[in-house]
Amino acid sequence: MRTQIGHAPLPLSGVIAVVLDEENRVLMVRRSDTGDWALTTGCLEPSQQPADGAAREVFEEVGVEVTVERLLSVEALDLSVAPNGDQVYWLTVGLQCRLLRGRARVNDDESVEVGWFDLHAVPPLSPHQARCLALAADQDSAAWIARPTFEAG
Repeated sequence: MRTQIGHAPLPLSGVIAVVLDEENRVLMVRRSDTGDWALTTGCLEPSQQPADGAAREVFEEVGVEVTVERLLSVEALDLSVAPNGDQVYWLTVGLQCRLLRGRARVNDDESVEVGWFDLHAVPPLSPHQARCLALAADQDSAAWIARPTFEAG
């Protein structure tokens, strides 16, 4: 598709996986494109359910198997521009996941390092990822969605 539209804005659906282990630490990756620490994220395949996409992305990026426990958020993000110039409007689904098996490692070229962090001692995150993490830390929280701004008129 990019060969046809170039770097023009493209609407895509993605997932943010907040992966927790038995000690309630969160799994993070240091991104190869920006060098920033982040939660595991990725693009959904056409017709793929968000839970399946989250489990697939986690396995592809860090080599561990997870189960999806609950919905954390649904959010439309502002336009983002990738280092290569591609523009994307992301609709993201944040999901809390639990480690099932495996040892986290760099498993593809999207990251250069992985690590487990205490929930209250993580590196800086983007606002939408920080929101997902805060919701995962509060097990009593409901899923977050932006308040409607539409007014019929």
